[in-house]
Amino acid sequence: MAVRLNDTIRGIADGKNFAVVATTNPDGSPQSSVVWIARDGDDLLFSTTRGRRKERNLARDPRLSITIFDIGNPYHYAEIRGSAKITEEGGRALIDTLSNKYIGTDYTGDGPDAVRIVVRVTPEKVTGFSA
Repeated sequence: MAVRLNDTIRGIADGKNFAVVATTNPDGSPQSSVVWIARDGDDLLFSTTRGRRKERNLARDPRLSITIFDIGNPYHYAEIRGSAKITEEGGRALIDTLSNKYIGTDYTGDGPDAVRIVVRVTPEKVTGFSA
């Protein structure tokens, strides 16, 4: 069941704060990646390219956890657990939006054959801490 993000967690997600995405490898071991994130309502969005480990893991098992730390106070964080939906639609636009949010320019890190995807995370459990 989807849950709503409160204003504090929305603020952390909307800030220039990095997130750690955790997925599960085929052998059951954890896999984590630092990502840029955006928020669309209560859903979180991040970008990756087709074929990367996190994309392959999520295509097999859409469950994941995202932890976002407030860069100004790392003791202020949120963990969002939920399910991911993957689409190519809007992939290029999202990475440019994220790149502009975090570094102020369009993204130039992809090779010519890269297929950008959008991972949309619908929160099912939300926790956090603020000190």
